[in-house]
Amino acid sequence: MNMTVPKNHPRYHSLRIRERLVEGVAAGITSQAGLIAHGRGEAFDYLIGEHTTGSAMQATSAAVAMLLAATHPVLSVNGNVAALVPDEIIELGRMLGAQIEINLFYRTEKRVHAIADHLRAHGASNVLGEHPDASLSLDHPRSLVCENGIYSADVVLVPLEDGDRCQALVGMKKSVIAIDLNPLSRTAQTATITIVDNVVRAVPNMAKLALQMKNLSDDRLNDVVSRYNNREALQTAIEEIVMRNFFQKN
Repeated sequence: MNMTVPKNHPRYHSLRIRERLVEGVAAGITSQAGLIAHGRGEAFDYLIGEHTTGSAMQATSAAVAMLLAATHPVLSVNGNVAALVPDEIIELGRMLGAQIEINLFYRTEKRVHAIADHLRAHGASNVLGEHPDASLSLDHPRSLVCENGIYSADVVLVPLEDGDRCQALVGMKKSVIAIDLNPLSRTAQTATITIVDNVVRAVPNMAKLALQMKNLSDDRLNDVVSRYNNREALQTAIEEIVMRNFFQKN
């Protein structure tokens, strides 16, 4: 069902995101459970004011620096990411020299191939994940990964992640960058760097910063990363939510 939303509607952007996810379900890209997960994140997006906060931008800068300094960076893509930011995640991969790998909680071969075809239609040239040949220490389909992709990566970007896989990747001594609107989630608390932002803002912001930072030396990039503290950033994100909503009511 297509919905026409006037651009002056106060919920225009939010409703368009919902519509793109619904279209993703119809195309076999997004799972129905992905709609529920999005709704949970949308609630937190309301709380941060549906904009990129200062702490989120700080985390984004550290994340881009970490990815640029990485030896083998990989961008993990699920159905929601493929439906919402296909062009942006592909462009980010190009700027970073990073591979893109499909990884799904609700995995079917049909869905994996549909997402791969969708990404290729948007210009991706080398999409991993259709033929996994390695596994993580997990008891669900997200354990299935590619040896030359996520399994061998030193830095993994995991937008819209579940906590189990984040913990498994960190347990393998990988640096994990999460995009998670809930600063209290297990993923947010476990990741090396957590960007508390909507993926539709975070990924384009990362691409812009990658363009600005791509010529920095490894020493400069590592300095940016070393000055970042995820626990402090998450505490700041929580404070930003509390203060914004306190002042709105008073």
